[in-house]
Amino acid sequence: NNMINITYLRVDRGSWIYLTFLLLTLSLVTPLSLRAAESVSIYALFNGKAILLVDGARRVLTAGEASPEGIRLVSASTETDEAVIEVEGKRRVLKLGVVISAFTGAARASTTLYASSNGFFHAEGSINGVPLTFLVDTGANTIAMNIATARRVGIDYLKGQPGIAKTASGFIKIYGMTLDRVKIGEIELHNVEAGVIEGSQPDTPLLGMSFLGRLEMRRDGDKMELIKKY
Repeated sequence: NNMINITYLRVDRGSWIYLTFLLLTLSLVTPLSLRAAESVSIYALFNGKAILLVDGARRVLTAGEASPEGIRLVSASTETDEAVIEVEGKRRVLKLGVVISAFTGAARASTTLYASSNGFFHAEGSINGVPLTFLVDTGANTIAMNIATARRVGIDYLKGQPGIAKTASGFIKIYGMTLDRVKIGEIELHNVEAGVIEGSQPDTPLLGMSFLGRLEMRRDGDKMELIKKY
């Protein structure tokens, strides 16, 4: 029942870190959301708990928990036959038998990046409100950072899922976790998978596909536009 996921992380020109995430059980793996939720409805309702249908997928949530799509259950009540959910910081009321579109009519957030002289794209953003500069890396499965960056952000990485990373100099530890909030320009996503690598690399946090996979990416020469999906 073990899963091994190999990720290739580009750190600088001509230098690659080869990471092997060893997750102990499949139940500890949080599915990566490839896009934001388009529709949400109640499948079953209890006091303090609800089963939601998020784009047709069942999500069992207790008050305070969030789905992989970023739908957080605030409260649920059988007396009122309704649940309160939070989507991107905004609360909505769900009633039994009613389907809502979480992002109907909302303008899609976007940001434009320009390549540096060495051909790489960097992005100004933040993790949990702490400002950071990221290196855009479509070859990385997740956001990746070193211990110093994790400490700066205030992440207790030792509480993450331990794994093993293989580099050119040998094996090192890595800790997998879910970040509450990651923001690049106007784009903010919740519940984003990340890994903290024991050591000094990567010296710049890598913006991997756990974030980029939930966006539309349009590149034209040295210009890249990131657009949040509906």
